[in-house]
Amino acid sequence: MSISHITDKLILGSSPSQWKISQAPPEPSLSSTADPSKDVLRSLFLSLSPPFSPNRTRDTIKCLREIQELEDNNKLVGGYAPRTIDGEEQALKDAVLSRLVAAVYAEALDTLLSEAITAEVEAQWWADLERSRLRVAYHLVQTLPLRISCLFEDVLHILHSNNQAISFSVFKPSSIRDLLNRDTGRPDSVRARMFPHLRTHPSVVSPPLEPLGVYLFNSSRRSSSSSPSNIIASAYQSLYHTSTLVARYILHYVTLPLQLTSQEIHVKRLELERIRDERAEALGELTSKHDDISRTLRNDLDERAAFLQVIDQVLVGQRADTTKLGSPSSLLDALATTSSKVLPMHTSLHKEDLRTYSLLRPSRLIRIWPRLLVLPPLSLYAIQRISASQDTLLSLAKDAWETLKGFWRGWLVEPLVDITKTVRTGGEGSIIVQKGSIDADLQSLERMALSLARDKLNYSPTQLDDLSNKLRFGDLTPVLQIYEEDIKSPVRSAVSGTLLRSAFIQVQKAKVDVDQALAGIDKLLRSQELTFAFVGVAPALSLVYIMSDYLGRLFASSRGHMGGGRRRRTAAWLTMRRIERLLITQLRTRADNHHHTHAQEEHHNDEHAKGAIPPLTAGLLLLSVSSLREYAETWLPPRSRLREGFLEDVGDLEDPRLGREEKMRVVERMWRSWGRALGWERLAIEASS
Repeated sequence: MSISHITDKLILGSSPSQWKISQAPPEPSLSSTADPSKDVLRSLFLSLSPPFSPNRTRDTIKCLREIQELEDNNKLVGGYAPRTIDGEEQALKDAVLSRLVAAVYAEALDTLLSEAITAEVEAQWWADLERSRLRVAYHLVQTLPLRISCLFEDVLHILHSNNQAISFSVFKPSSIRDLLNRDTGRPDSVRARMFPHLRTHPSVVSPPLEPLGVYLFNSSRRSSSSSPSNIIASAYQSLYHTSTLVARYILHYVTLPLQLTSQEIHVKRLELERIRDERAEALGELTSKHDDISRTLRNDLDERAAFLQVIDQVLVGQRADTTKLGSPSSLLDALATTSSKVLPMHTSLHKEDLRTYSLLRPSRLIRIWPRLLVLPPLSLYAIQRISASQDTLLSLAKDAWETLKGFWRGWLVEPLVDITKTVRTGGEGSIIVQKGSIDADLQSLERMALSLARDKLNYSPTQLDDLSNKLRFGDLTPVLQIYEEDIKSPVRSAVSGTLLRSAFIQVQKAKVDVDQALAGIDKLLRSQELTFAFVGVAPALSLVYIMSDYLGRLFASSRGHMGGGRRRRTAAWLTMRRIERLLITQLRTRADNHHHTHAQEEHHNDEHAKGAIPPLTAGLLLLSVSSLREYAETWLPPRSRLREGFLEDVGDLEDPRLGREEKMRVVERMWRSWGRALGWERLAIEASS
């Protein structure tokens, strides 16, 4: 991760103020073959454009030193006088040196930020490990071969240094303990070899229990001085306490490796946090000098070497003697010292700090060897079980495929096709009864009623037409009148036949009424056919939607989408909370936290009232803000207003010219603007519930 967005303007702003750099090379002079010319300086200046690597900076410094040596050794050659440096060339030199100072400053910031981020990430990894006892136990299993190998290496080294023969008896536990105790003179040397943190943090070891022999001796003295009447009670009490003490010893020595592993993880986390705070404080100190270096590069040319010495002191600190580096005689020497000596020295010291107690997480091979040991047998067992149940699994797979295919066709495709047909035909056709059947029954009823009226009532054609019109509206009054007369003498009417004919006509009338009622129901169903079709396909569509949404969110969280998924949005939310907490608490430096007088306390309160941010707080703030920038550049949609606005707010938090109150307003604006867009409000509600 880089903070080049802070230093790019500084580098690009270091241009010659009095002379314009043109792209065309200058006219050759008589001494151009022996002395550096303006085109060399111009090419060096144009090559120092961000982004560039530290190697380019060192190469440019080396080239300028060679040019300086040529100028120092420039003498009369061929009768010509030495080349005179004009104002434009001097301005080019000053611009190149200004860009080199800005580049070294940017490299120092990037180095400190990278080291602080590394310590922060590793400390977070150890902190996550420390929260779970199960993960602590698994870490002990992962590192156990490494611990045993280190123990045996120490034993072999001691045997080799003492010129002792190597035999199998030497590797007995008692022999190893005696050998290491003789070598170090400490009784816990075996434990310290396997857990190196005990060498510098012995106080974290659990206090030993009361020795079992001492307790038994005291118990025997108490029992001998007791009266005979209390022998049984004393013996019972001694047995109870002895068994309790034995159980404690067993539990202590069983859980001791886990306790030591947990303590080792805790020590490593604290050490990494200390390194992070040191780098963050140095980063805050250098960041606070942004305005000073900007003013120095624009105006004062004599203070650049002094500013580089300030960078050297911040980078090296108290861990090395800066006087051994020598006092630079020129700005170019100061640049070479900072770039080629101080920065590599600082990097080596940082690596040495990480190697002291193996603060970095174990290698990937150490972390996965239990899986590599367990997975092959489990895989072989699973393959054997699958081979033995091959027919059953194939049958289950076929059934699952047929079920899925039937669901797809019967519950999705066909209902959707029916819906399409319904929309296209507009509800034509019948569902319960056909229209032709109703017309046939109605015509049969009409013929039966007209025949009865013609035979019994002797209707004329006009009366028959009138009766036909009434029958179409369901009026059977003449037929009912005949039926009323026939039931007065049912036997005679049944013999003569009119009673049966009128009854059959009423049966036909009931059939027609039923058909018409069914036709009404059919019409109602046809009007709601589309609704019923959607109701039928809705459960299948709901199931498909739920499954597709779950799979989409699952793949989206693995591939990354707007906001980066729940885990990354949660990390950004926690980073915002940490930024606000840093701005509120205003952490002091480590020295101020341990040794501060009343005057220093008042000075700190005055700075807090003025809105000044201490170096440690500024460094930790920049560390968190860099994490937010990386989150925005990685997971927010590119070329979107959301990303641009978020990065603008991040840039305001990074700006060293803004004080505490201004940055607090920026944080409030970010909570207000991006809390709902990035789901921070929902995450806060879920975390509090």
